[in-house]
Amino acid sequence: MSKPEKLTAVKGMNDILPPDSARWEWLESKVRALMERYAYRNIRTPIVEPTPLFVRGLGEVTDIVEKEMYSFEDRLNGEQLTLRPEATAGVVRAVAEHSMLYDGGKRLYYMGPMFRHERPQRGRYRQFHQIGAEALGFPGAELDAELILLAHALWKELGLQNVRLELNSLGQPDERKAHRTALIAYLEHHVDALDEEARRRLHSNPLRILDTKNPALQSIVEAAPRLIDFLGEASLRHLEVVKAILDANGVSWRVNPRLVRGMDYYNLTVFEFVTDQLGSQGAICGGGRYDYLIEQIGGKAAPAVGWALGVERVLELLKEQGSVIPPVTPDVYAVIPDVSALPVAIATLEGLRVHGVSVQMHGAPAAGEGMGSMKSQFKKADASGARHALVFGSDELVRGMVLCKSLRDGSGLQTEHRLDNLSEWASTLQFSR
Repeated sequence: MSKPEKLTAVKGMNDILPPDSARWEWLESKVRALMERYAYRNIRTPIVEPTPLFVRGLGEVTDIVEKEMYSFEDRLNGEQLTLRPEATAGVVRAVAEHSMLYDGGKRLYYMGPMFRHERPQRGRYRQFHQIGAEALGFPGAELDAELILLAHALWKELGLQNVRLELNSLGQPDERKAHRTALIAYLEHHVDALDEEARRRLHSNPLRILDTKNPALQSIVEAAPRLIDFLGEASLRHLEVVKAILDANGVSWRVNPRLVRGMDYYNLTVFEFVTDQLGSQGAICGGGRYDYLIEQIGGKAAPAVGWALGVERVLELLKEQGSVIPPVTPDVYAVIPDVSALPVAIATLEGLRVHGVSVQMHGAPAAGEGMGSMKSQFKKADASGARHALVFGSDELVRGMVLCKSLRDGSGLQTEHRLDNLSEWASTLQFSR
């Protein structure tokens, strides 16, 4: 019988393994604590959603819908389904479906995997992870500012540096319509210089041309009509309130009139936090206001604003900046010289865990070969990063004792503890956390 073919992960969908997974858990714990301080509550939506949700919500002529979605037909009932390429549409669907705004606005946050069929590159993969915050049911610019301040506070919590904030306003639909007409007319005058992608978008979604990465088009884009020049008094005032709140909180910003974001659902404030340290993929967090999306997917009209960050990009940037994330290590490594000591040893370890001590137990290296030499066990104890080794030697056990050896302070200090009163000494084994 031939050996089965070794199976590997799908390209661009990566395993997250220890010890690297500890960096993810650290980031997630920072986010959870911060969201609690801002009174945002966790929401968890399905990974698979009806395809029309994204077609209708994100826009038919966006790159995501046209090129990047993992869509399929459910073989059991013929439903058209899609692995979520982003989370906002799903959050909005859930809010509308469950009438969550009946008693007022809601502040929500999420974490989870998203899926886009893109060319894998640094910090950008086919399965990638987002953390996002959404404030739904609030029309005021103060919520736009609150969400920006929330992201800014997160950078400080993480120790992230050299991240700058870019702002713009996309105004309201009638203002965008007037700008769209002017933009199409302008681009038609330069149609011969446009690349294939820009020509394709010229009449379907000309705003996206402003976001082109083609160097040959930059001069044309720079001279194009600016949406901000078409904004009415109310839209401009909304943006000014956001700026004023950011200024009052010492948050630096710059207006980028070419900032349009990748989804069609935005209006008024849009923003991105960008860096120059990740190559061409400079945005690590982006969002804005989307007052018409809830109605667009069939819910009762309500205003909303939010952002999402790319977990891989944030972690990559932290690595680039040399940030040291605390390793996850046990307090204690249990050295067990003989199999006969296992019942007492494991009962002791379970008692320590009840008292909050993190314990790693040594495991037999191979079936029928005992627990391994003391030398090999101490080698593993040292590699674990544990602060102490607990040695369950036969001489100590006869006396109802366990030997504790210090591994991290350079002293190698050895003390004995009674097995029948571990509550009195358990706390001495713990790292300061």
